[in-house]
Amino acid sequence: MTVIAQRPDAGAARPYRFPPVIRRSVAGGEIVAAHLPGHRLAVASLLLDAGAGREPIGREGLAGVLAKALEEGTASRDSAAYALALEGLGTELFVSADWDSFRVGVQVPADRLGAAVELLAEAVRTPKLDPADVERVRDDEVTGLRMYWANPGPRADAALRADLFGADQRHGRPMGGDPDSVAAVTVDDVVGFHRRWLTRPGTLLVAGDLDLLDLDALGAAAFAGATGGPEPVGPPLPVTLRDQRRIILVDRPGSVQSALRLGHPAPHRAHPDYVPMSLTSTVLGGAFTSRLNHLIREVRGYTYGIRSDFGLSRRFGRFTVSSSVQTGVTAPALVDAVGEVARTQAGGVTEEELAVARSWRAGQLSVDLQTPSAIAGALSTLVVYGLPDDYHATLREQLLSATVDEVGAAAATHLHAEGLTLVVEGDAAQIRDELTASGLGEMLDAS
Repeated sequence: MTVIAQRPDAGAARPYRFPPVIRRSVAGGEIVAAHLPGHRLAVASLLLDAGAGREPIGREGLAGVLAKALEEGTASRDSAAYALALEGLGTELFVSADWDSFRVGVQVPADRLGAAVELLAEAVRTPKLDPADVERVRDDEVTGLRMYWANPGPRADAALRADLFGADQRHGRPMGGDPDSVAAVTVDDVVGFHRRWLTRPGTLLVAGDLDLLDLDALGAAAFAGATGGPEPVGPPLPVTLRDQRRIILVDRPGSVQSALRLGHPAPHRAHPDYVPMSLTSTVLGGAFTSRLNHLIREVRGYTYGIRSDFGLSRRFGRFTVSSSVQTGVTAPALVDAVGEVARTQAGGVTEEELAVARSWRAGQLSVDLQTPSAIAGALSTLVVYGLPDDYHATLREQLLSATVDEVGAAAATHLHAEGLTLVVEGDAAQIRDELTASGLGEMLDAS
């Protein structure tokens, strides 16, 4: 017997709705919550202003060491007892740090969220931070970073960031640090960073069915024992551009590929051009159908993939193109990549390209914001970047309504082909002469 399955027709598109955002001051801290009726799973995340941007120069990666050390027990429980307490609630501690924030979260059925937040606060406010544990965590991080930095790419990333922002600035160094900076982290550094930044109240993000949750009780648990207040955040940094390209060569003897990192400074995350900038980057190199990927992967066959994006944080940003190509085609690939950036800067995008980018970005947004955890993450962007509460509710429409003229204006304003720094990590003996002959810019060796 042959069974023939008939594919069902697509259903009618449903409108995208971001849940209402609720703000409340509780016990000296702030709660930002999203109401998800009918969801039995709930998320709470304590958002603290303790990201990599708060680390001292020379101790890059300190926040990451502290993040791992929080799981090594508290003042009242050793690591095993604390892990068992979390397991008893059916959850675990989710800890992360980026440029602008330090987040510690839990995800549990709604009726257990109060107890889970108490455990979260116990780890954040009163971690054990035993010297032996901290040193072990740090050494594990160093080992992992040494393995990571043995791969192509991290040295190129670091060289690009240092050239764009200056190695004497925190944002001119790798966000997660490098093996040397993490190895330099001491127990006193970790304890001091915790005392300065993780004892402040912060903001509690909550996503779930608020009819099943007591926000006042959650806030009282999260902010118990917290002291101090928010530290001032500086204004957005100026976007300082070069008027000529330069090539920085990072020697990797014997490499059969070259890691490419092209970039220049860009505006901060809350810039009003964020939507047209993101669509510009989607057309240029943010999707599989992008201009860069089509030319350099599909037409030329130089690489498995190439992409571009605007990486934006609270005070600064950067535009970056990244790829790895065969050593023998390093210079041609760079020429093509710079050419596509220049073409997009000068001519903008077509209506056909923009239609694909709009649909893809808007559809991705709707899919990505489906879970309580994703909603809590979206709430964090409101807090960290000072965005309005209706930002996510209107973002999809902003993406779908962006015009060719708006995206073209953003490309002309925020892409700077002549000011690119071109970092190449590869076999210098094989590629130096060809890079010099390319005429793309002044040749420098990485320090």
